[in-house]
Amino acid sequence: METIPVLLDTDIGNDIDDAICLAYLLAQPRCDLLGITTVTAAPEQRAALASVLCRAAGRTVPILPGAAEPLAGPPVQAPPPQAVALPRWAHDTSFPAGEAVEFLRRTIRARPGAVTLLAIGPLTNVALLFAADPEIPSLLRSLVLMGGAFTSVAGPEWNIHCDPHAAARVYAARVPVHRSVGLDVTTRVRMDADAFLGHCAGPLLRPVADMAAPWFAERPEVTFHDPLAAATVFDPSLCVFEAGEVTVGRDPGPSAGATTWRRDADGPHEVAVDVRPEAFLDHHLTILGAARTARAGGDRPAP
Repeated sequence: METIPVLLDTDIGNDIDDAICLAYLLAQPRCDLLGITTVTAAPEQRAALASVLCRAAGRTVPILPGAAEPLAGPPVQAPPPQAVALPRWAHDTSFPAGEAVEFLRRTIRARPGAVTLLAIGPLTNVALLFAADPEIPSLLRSLVLMGGAFTSVAGPEWNIHCDPHAAARVYAARVPVHRSVGLDVTTRVRMDADAFLGHCAGPLLRPVADMAAPWFAERPEVTFHDPLAAATVFDPSLCVFEAGEVTVGRDPGPSAGATTWRRDADGPHEVAVDVRPEAFLDHHLTILGAARTARAGGDRPAP
């Protein structure tokens, strides 16, 4: 069974799908999770939330807070409301400061051609990484993004909207596999809150259910944006990808970060244009279901 080295860049703490995505990666036996970097408002709180799930999984994973603000323009994203759950769960309280980009750079250079960078938040850290070391894009195995709206759904998508200047830089980079899973497919994979919470048994998923409370207080369902992107790292057949070229609008205002995609068989970007929702849910729930009984014991006390 081939394992895939993965670096996760996330804005965990606002939409619950980031936490679900991280739980999936921790449960996925084919994922060699090399590290986690966090991005956008209050990245230290986001790092603490990521550490809750790593501890619950019994895993030691490097976690480094990254950029708190976009490359240009005012911040858009609010601090993570899910941080209210932190006092109830064991979590790390100290993280390396100012080292996220260097960590990504060093890790990718140590395994040229092997690492998949999975970015499921605003692309500030990734843009800073590519600027710091312009050779890095060519040294990746693949770059998989949850971001954009390309065919049937109007944009802009939130991750791209939060830092369109960073997104434009990232899409300008040439990566061996540069793949985007956008709203055109992710919005087709949903689950009612009660149904989702019914799957949240076991040490790894109980914290996810707790973190989900602020999210479900305002909406009745979860949309699997980030988990779908993660699952395609291990099973690309869950989506249909087509080649083309993506451009990112950077004009200020509500349309900032709108993505335009032009089909081109020789284009540098792959965009998801279709999805198999039932196949994804079967895949996702099978992986998380295995995690329910993977570890003995119950919840860990808060420090």
